[in-house]
Order: sequence, then structure tokens, then C-alpha cells
Amino acid sequence: MRNFFLLSIFCFVANFLSAQNAEQRFLENLTAHRTSGTIHFMQGVSNSTSYVSLAVPVGMFTASLIGQDSIMQQKSFYILETIAVSTGIELVMKHLVNRPRPSARDSLIIPLTDIGSPSFPSGHTSISFATATSLSLAYPNWYVIVPSYLWACTVGFSRMYLGAHYPTDVLAGAIVGSGSAFLCREINKRLFRPKQNHKKIIWY
Repeated sequence: MRNFFLLSIFCFVANFLSAQNAEQRFLENLTAHRTSGTIHFMQGVSNSTSYVSLAVPVGMFTASLIGQDSIMQQKSFYILETIAVSTGIELVMKHLVNRPRPSARDSLIIPLTDIGSPSFPSGHTSISFATATSLSLAYPNWYVIVPSYLWACTVGFSRMYLGAHYPTDVLAGAIVGSGSAFLCREINKRLFRPKQNHKKIIWY
């Protein structure tokens, strides 16, 4: 039993190190094939994260006031809640895992964006996927879903292209962001489920 336990630990560590080396090689390859035009594009996409994620719920809330649309107002609050929850989970995970940035371990990976906090998970990716998923759940139409996720996926890729995150950082960020959207929707369902003879309409 003891030998099996030690073998299991060895296999886990070996697989982890192998995966991390594969991630570093992937980022090294991205770094080596950067072009100036693509760099500027990816920096723009990466920098758009906070602006778009804030503009979506604020714009919806403003439109709901103008059009006196209570359903849209509920949806704007839901999206904002999702972003807040995703950000909170991401920050806690960052400091619990405390994973160094790729450039701290590999001098061939040169970051082209500001990096400060720990690497895992990607905050930009979690926020973008929180926005995309909550917006898609609020408005489940292809013309909302496709551009939302296209933007979120591009944000995630930009974080790797710019040397700020490992692929697993981005994957974890996408899971945290998307998961937060489903979590907030379920919480809202339970907290605000209409009672019998209650005329208020709840969208979810």
C-alpha cells in the first residue's frame, strides 16, 4: 500500500511537470512568432476586458431606465453580480495557489502587458467569460452568444499570446467565469422565485 501511494505521488508529480513543460514550450513558440500587428491587436483585446464587462451591465441598466424595462434591469443586475462573484473567486484562488507568472520561470517568455498578481487563474479570462456566459444566459440567441464567446475566447488567447498566463490559467479562468454565471442564476432562482399569486415577473 505504501509503495502504491508513493508511486501515485510520483506519477502525479511527473505528469504535472510534463504538462508544465508543455505549457512553457507552447508559450515560447507564441513568443517566437509574434508580429507587431498581432501584438497591438491582442493588447487592445486584452485591455478591452474591464471596459466591455462594465459597459454591458451599465448600458443595460441605463437602457432599462429609459425604456422602463424591469426585466432588462434584472438582467443587468445579474450580469453585474456574476462579474463580482467571479472576481472574488478568482482573487481568492490566485493567492491560495500563488503560481508564478510564466516569465518568472522562463526567460524566453517575455510579457508584453502589465503583470503583478499571481498567475492562476487568469483574471481577464474569468471576467470575460463571466460577462459572456451571463449575457448569453440572459439573452440565449445566437447573435448574442456567438460574438460574446468569440470575444471572451480571444481575450483568453491574448493573455497567453502576451506572455501573461499559462494555458491552464486561462482554462481555469474560463471555468470560474462561466461557473459563476450558472451559480448566480441558481442563487437568484432560489432567492427570488415568485410565490403563488405574486404578480412580479422574474426572468430566470
